Amino acid sequence: MANFRFLLQRLVRAHSSYQMGSGYATNIRPSSLSSMNGIFRVPLIYKSIPGAQGISSTGTSLHIVVHMPALSPTMDQGNIVKWRKKEGDKIDVGDVICEIETDKATLEFESLEEGYLAKIVTPEGSKDVRVGQPIAITVEDLDEIKDISAETLNGFKVKEEKPVQYVEPKEQEVNSHRTNISRFSPSAKLLIAEHGIDVSSLKASGPRGTLLKGDVLALIKGRGGSQQISQSSDKKTSPSVHSFKQTAASSSSSETLSRITAAYEDLQNSQIRKVIAKRLLESKQSTPHFYLSSDVILDPLLSFRTELREQHNVKVSVNDIVIKAVALALRNVPEANAYWSDEKGEAAISRSIDIAIAVATEKGLMTPIIRNADEKTLSAISSEVKELAERARNGKLKPEQFQGGTFSISNLGMFPVDHFCAIINPPQACILAVGRGNKVVEPVKGSDGIEKPGVVTKMSLKLSADHRVIDAEIGGKFLGALSSNFSDLRRLLL
Repeated sequence: MANFRFLLQRLVRAHSSYQMGSGYATNIRPSSLSSMNGIFRVPLIYKSIPGAQGISSTGTSLHIVVHMPALSPTMDQGNIVKWRKKEGDKIDVGDVICEIETDKATLEFESLEEGYLAKIVTPEGSKDVRVGQPIAITVEDLDEIKDISAETLNGFKVKEEKPVQYVEPKEQEVNSHRTNISRFSPSAKLLIAEHGIDVSSLKASGPRGTLLKGDVLALIKGRGGSQQISQSSDKKTSPSVHSFKQTAASSSSSETLSRITAAYEDLQNSQIRKVIAKRLLESKQSTPHFYLSSDVILDPLLSFRTELREQHNVKVSVNDIVIKAVALALRNVPEANAYWSDEKGEAAISRSIDIAIAVATEKGLMTPIIRNADEKTLSAISSEVKELAERARNGKLKPEQFQGGTFSISNLGMFPVDHFCAIINPPQACILAVGRGNKVVEPVKGSDGIEKPGVVTKMSLKLSADHRVIDAEIGGKFLGALSSNFSDLRRLLL
């Protein structure tokens, strides 16, 4: 019986090694886990299904490889903010294993099975961990931790990024890179001009062929800080003069490099800011923005807000009323509550009115969503806005609380900003920029029907719209409906 078991294990391991060599392996037993949550169950018996990785060990113990999950539809990498469990800790169903910073927020990663945390592969504080990359290994029994071999753990260690080193380019490589650079960063231009560097010897590592500051510094450091200046007169000068010039140039170059380096400070971007930068750049470059402006009188709104507070003990902000007014205007002009579909190449009208509000956080701008805002009361909107804003600042938003949205509002009325233009958040077609209220003098019609100079409070509204989805006529109708809601605030109570 022992010989039969030994033979069976040898056959199983041989089959496992063959499957792992082909890059396909997964569990043949049904599991409640899937690749969407980042965890794969990996025993020593496999069948040929792509998408999972296996680890071999001694004995017949069952190990689970925990991969970096995709916690949002647009997430392709994340940061390990904090490990809630330590190596050797017991894990129950629903326990939070770690906190992961995604492109949207910092989310808690929960376990769907019981076990023990055998090894943390990706340590706390790791940045830009790709989705699908192993981050931990768990086992079912505590005694199985010792069965994991050192070779297995070394195979899952995060590879450290090597520093950029300058290598003297060959003539063929230089010629092939001459067309590699399509644009220059400002700091790269400054370094090239001050050091007289031959551009053909540089290679751009930035997006879309952008030459970065680090590319130039790598060349300078690789050549000992000496300037790369092509001067035919150097060949004719005496060795002593040439040596003096080279020493002086090297000293000057080192001083300049030190001065330039001290004048700048690199700011590390969070995952949220990286995604914001990428998406807004794509929006500005690919979405045909057009803008419509309108000023509304704010005095009726302020009086209405005071009445709610004094007579009904209902405290709402100006932004809460703006959200409600915008939602009702979208109900009256549903063509503005639309988005652009890249797959179909056409516009589509959204059935629900979900208002995304911009909230500034330490990690970047977040847009929590008030869903079905046209159907909610002012007090309900006010309570939900406060809760979502607090969760956004603490990085505790759930995916369903910030994904989606049909219309965005960016309000800078609390700052000395009169008006501004906002960038559309794709695939939405519109975003409304709200400025502060200013007192102005203009003709005011009295009870006798005669216009007299009066002081009123006006607020600037600027609509940024996608011209592929709506045109100026629809945008004008929307602003008209919105102005009517501000002039007669009883509409908000209907």
